[in-house]
Amino acid sequence: MSSPKSVLFGFHAVTVRLKTHPGSIAEVHFDPARRDQRMRAFIERAREAGAKLVESGDERLTQLAGSPRHQGVVARVAALAQQHSLDDVLDAVESEKKGPLLVLVLDGVTDPHNLGACLRVADGAGAHAVVAPKDRAVGLNATVAKVASGAAETVPYLMVTNLARTLGELKERDIWVVGTSDRAERSIYDLDLTRPVALVLGAEGEGMRQLTARTCDELVRIPMAGAVESLNVSVASGVCLYEALRQRSR
Repeated sequence: MSSPKSVLFGFHAVTVRLKTHPGSIAEVHFDPARRDQRMRAFIERAREAGAKLVESGDERLTQLAGSPRHQGVVARVAALAQQHSLDDVLDAVESEKKGPLLVLVLDGVTDPHNLGACLRVADGAGAHAVVAPKDRAVGLNATVAKVASGAAETVPYLMVTNLARTLGELKERDIWVVGTSDRAERSIYDLDLTRPVALVLGAEGEGMRQLTARTCDELVRIPMAGAVESLNVSVASGVCLYEALRQRSR
């Protein structure tokens, strides 16, 4: 039986798959009306990877992608099997001595654009994994992959059955669990983030669930100097993750 096919669209998402798992690509559809340098370079890369190329008009590409924001590129791909658990990821990081563990935990992020942006930020800041609960999270789909610009292929995204229990397991591994809350007294900039840490953020509006907040070792806030009360979750993730990266880079 052949593997079920899904789609990726946009230059970044498809290019990363060509680079990391070229054998999983069934075919690449591209808009022949687009003849700029970026498209020419992309087609050359796809040919070098041995991908089957199919000329498709804008209407067909939009139909395949389920979105008009395909940039003239859509790939039909085999879904990649989940090859690791959270324990596997963390064990590999520790065994390869890739530095102190850095995990992003998202509680209640259901918008694929927000998840894609969070994955992109996590990749840029060097996070080792992104964790979310199965019952209150969006899964990986074409929109997430497009927004993530390839990070959906490089950052493990692990959906767990019981988030509070998973946070407890992280604490058993001596990973400091830090949640964000507008009501916290201490700022993210007051903490030493050079130690192994899991940064927990909730969706804008509702924030973290009460049980998630109670499970954290500490709650901190992101200072807000203007009129708005909170940041988009992907922006907040960037603030927290890059503060950890800044401290670890000193």
